[in-house]
Amino acid sequence: MTPTIQEEERTAGGTASGAISLFLCGDVMTGRGIDQVMPHPSVPHLYESYVRDARDYVALAEERNGPIRKPVSFAYIWGDALAALEQAAPDVRLINLETSITTSEEWWPDKGIHYRMHPANIACLTSARIDCCALANNHVLDWGYPGLRETLATLQSVGIATAGLGERLELARAPAVLGVGAKGRVVVFSFGEEGSGVPPEWAAGVDRPGVDFLPDLSRSTAREIGERVRSVKRVGDIVVASIHWGGNWGYPISPVQRAFAHALIDEAQVDVIHGHSSHHPRGIEVHRGRLILYGCGDFLNDYEGIHGYEAFRGDLTLMYFASVEPASGRLVSLRMLPMQLHRLRLNPASSRDAQWLCQMLDREGHALGTRAQLEPDGALTLRWA
Repeated sequence: MTPTIQEEERTAGGTASGAISLFLCGDVMTGRGIDQVMPHPSVPHLYESYVRDARDYVALAEERNGPIRKPVSFAYIWGDALAALEQAAPDVRLINLETSITTSEEWWPDKGIHYRMHPANIACLTSARIDCCALANNHVLDWGYPGLRETLATLQSVGIATAGLGERLELARAPAVLGVGAKGRVVVFSFGEEGSGVPPEWAAGVDRPGVDFLPDLSRSTAREIGERVRSVKRVGDIVVASIHWGGNWGYPISPVQRAFAHALIDEAQVDVIHGHSSHHPRGIEVHRGRLILYGCGDFLNDYEGIHGYEAFRGDLTLMYFASVEPASGRLVSLRMLPMQLHRLRLNPASSRDAQWLCQMLDREGHALGTRAQLEPDGALTLRWA
């Protein structure tokens, strides 16, 4: 008997024994204002057109939502997300870390914004038990090659795996391989492309440090990635392509992005596409049973007091909990927890805001074949045919 669409959707929303569970989120920007409220703030000077002191971003947040008692604990910024993580107990916790971890003063001169977090604040990541940081993005080299090296060394010192950044091309291209016991492995590749603001000169070379830079979003590039995936993928592995792509604002997904995402699944054996760069969540697709997050939205930032683009509700974000079947790479379920940034801390979104996010995902998912459902506990679940 062939199941109806409704029956398929109910199956898709369930869970499966032995599935690998992933926590995914968008940009984690622990530099600048967030760094300033932690126990070991960096030297606060900036080289931006309008803001010259990182503490000004703290002042903007306080002006909008009230005082922040400083220094905060390392766990403070995660707020209620920590309890949600503990309850969900995902096998792997993956973030896009869009910050250099360094004391370097070699700021990149051709960029207007520079993010850095003091290495002594690294406990803000270990407090959330982050397993892996995707690093191929447009802020990881904000403080030059010394900043690159210190970022990698600091993450390595606390046992956090990295992908997408290295001292040379071979290392920048090397995926993070995360064992999840008897369930198998999660293999994470991290890529950055120029449309998200990654400077082409940041591309790693044979003897040059840098990021795993995508020259384009063509089918031939997807095939080349496929060769790299096949060289490492074992039966039962879940392969994640974490991609920093596209602009910061707007819901439309370009045909080029969508075709590239499909090619990664069809020809490169990628199972999950973890897209980021947009400052707000974007539509979600399930292609041949594989999850495509086109834009997860910022997860942690210091934009709280900045005006502009209010219609996109950049203060709202989502925790994505994906359950994936290791034998096939197919998505079993996707549960999303709506959160709101308030006083540089993650808090549960109100029921009204959760409904707004649900309606947005429903609207943007219509052309992608997905819809969102608001559950009685305030979480969102994805449905697809």
